[in-house]
Amino acid sequence: MTDATTLHDEIAAEQKHVDRVYARVADLRRAAVAAEADGYRIARVGTFGALVERDAMVYHQARRRHSLDAEHEGLVFGRLDLRDGDVYHVGRLGVRDEDAEPLVIDWRAPAASAFYQATAADPRGVVRRRMIQCTGETVTGLEDDLLDPGAAPEGMRVVGDGALLAALARTTGHGMRDIVATIQREQDEAIRSPASGVTVVAGGPGTGKTAVALHRAAFLLYSDRARFAGGGVLVVGPSPIFVNYISQVLPSLGEDSATLRSLGSLVDGVGADRVDPSDVAAVKGSLRMRRVLGRAVRDAVPGAPTELRLLYRGTLLRLTESDLAHVRRSALPRGARRNEVRASVTAGLLDALWKQAPQDRTRTEFGDDVGDRPEFRAFRRAWWPVLGPADVLGWLADRDRLASYADGVLTPDEVDRVAAAYVHDGLSTADVALLDELADLLGTPPATPRRRADDGYRAVGVRVAASVPERAADYRDYAHIVVDEAQDVSPMQWRMLGRRGRHASWTVVGDPAQSAWAGDEAEVVQARDAALGGRRRSEHTLTTNYRNSAEIFALAARVVRQVLPSTALPRAVRSTGIAPEHVVTADLAAATRTAVGALLHSVEGTVGAIAPVARRAEVAAWLSTVDDDRLQVVSSLEAKGMEYDAVVLVEPAQVQAESGVRTLYVALSRATQRLTTVSTGDAWLPRD
Repeated sequence: MTDATTLHDEIAAEQKHVDRVYARVADLRRAAVAAEADGYRIARVGTFGALVERDAMVYHQARRRHSLDAEHEGLVFGRLDLRDGDVYHVGRLGVRDEDAEPLVIDWRAPAASAFYQATAADPRGVVRRRMIQCTGETVTGLEDDLLDPGAAPEGMRVVGDGALLAALARTTGHGMRDIVATIQREQDEAIRSPASGVTVVAGGPGTGKTAVALHRAAFLLYSDRARFAGGGVLVVGPSPIFVNYISQVLPSLGEDSATLRSLGSLVDGVGADRVDPSDVAAVKGSLRMRRVLGRAVRDAVPGAPTELRLLYRGTLLRLTESDLAHVRRSALPRGARRNEVRASVTAGLLDALWKQAPQDRTRTEFGDDVGDRPEFRAFRRAWWPVLGPADVLGWLADRDRLASYADGVLTPDEVDRVAAAYVHDGLSTADVALLDELADLLGTPPATPRRRADDGYRAVGVRVAASVPERAADYRDYAHIVVDEAQDVSPMQWRMLGRRGRHASWTVVGDPAQSAWAGDEAEVVQARDAALGGRRRSEHTLTTNYRNSAEIFALAARVVRQVLPSTALPRAVRSTGIAPEHVVTADLAAATRTAVGALLHSVEGTVGAIAPVARRAEVAAWLSTVDDDRLQVVSSLEAKGMEYDAVVLVEPAQVQAESGVRTLYVALSRATQRLTTVSTGDAWLPRD
């Protein structure tokens, strides 16, 4: 233990340095604001060169000002005392004094790597590593690790019980825990792995996989901004709740240029968060759906005319349903995209009509005459409309149509379940990948040329945009893609991701033991490998559970061992002495309210109420009178990747029945401090 006087003196010493840092930051911010204002004044010169210079100056100074503002909270979080006597402070942003000497080293810089990689076994020249806890600009706590006691100079003082465990004991707040100051060596090696190729990060609950993925994104943007900020970094999570949960992490690490999306929002204009039952999701996510959709896009449009009748120079020209089907097949050779062959369709219709017409005119003359007739154009629009992905997906609600497309591909039972899902349940996250597949199959109709409004400045034929151009909503040329909770990505979703990263490097993060995928695992491997291509892979395994107390994880481990007896699980390193509490009751609603109230009273941070998917709305209604924004109600699938200080898990047996033992394992491993289960029976508990 550290005596109060020592702690007070050390905090005062660090506060002196932190005050100096914030004073320098204030000077830099004032300079950035002034330079930004100067940039606008330059434009008054009126020349094109002045406008270009204005744009560059304003943009860079505004970005500098924004970064200084974004990193204000907890700017300095670490210190390294080295064997050679040097002292480095580590923080979210690099700051230099008036003489260009470093006051703070950016955590992503090579010089800061020892803050994460040094251990007692391999100190890397670090004698003392200190974590500095701040609230605003005030130092409120310190925790030291003495890594090389033999090299410690006389009088060096060490405070606290160890930086890592102290950080883990703190509450999480509403967003993801910012572990930039508590990354350990195995995590840091994954974060700083080579930028090219594929970095695969595996690890069980609480090992910091998500934190590693986000810190890696920030590190790449820092180390090669031209490449990754220019091409773009896409971070993909399993659900909107998860994306919101991590949304403040990258800004807190000094980066706000990455794009965050859930699997249900990767397609422009679509936002799905409903999850299909596992058996339906397994069918929709299967590669077999490619064949089903491929047949659908080649079919006749429901409600389209089945006959073309046209009077030409006294002769009735008629194309029957069979004739039209022949034109349709001819216009769609293998690999053709329906929306891109409208010219071929027009030609095919005119060819078929010309064969019936009096042969006293050439085919060209006939086409010029008939092709321009309003009745012909109206027929073509009705028979061969521009189709959107949602149009074709909607056809699958017709059980007979779906059965014809799925003949020999899906079983009758699978057809029944999928068709019923479209009739009764609406769009799901699995459907978003199907929409993306359909968009690829249908293609894009030729655009009508339009004059674009000028949004920049022109001079001597040169154009300079007035602001940084934004990427298209359906951007598909990312430089790096991060996939979190990758164990639940279906084959069709991997195809969707692959279209957005044809030239990208990747970070793929997941844990097979937490997988809720109920389909063919071989298909997942096939689709994932196709998306990632032949890129070199760097694999990392995280082995330490920093999130859960040992008492909580022991229960989760016993549960998952029932189906994965030999799988290596992470080791929980923190004990609270508080075992999970199990409440068996006939009144789930009352018991759930009581358990939530007790946990909100006993912990300072967040409380998650985790419900079976089918009962999420019901559980939310039970807790609707709880007036505390620290509470969040989620389903067992929405809990993927989440972290709470305390959890109430409602009816674990139903979670297991609807989504499997692995999903129950996930739900049991979300809490850092307290776990209470509320159920109508205890048969789900493993019997040792």
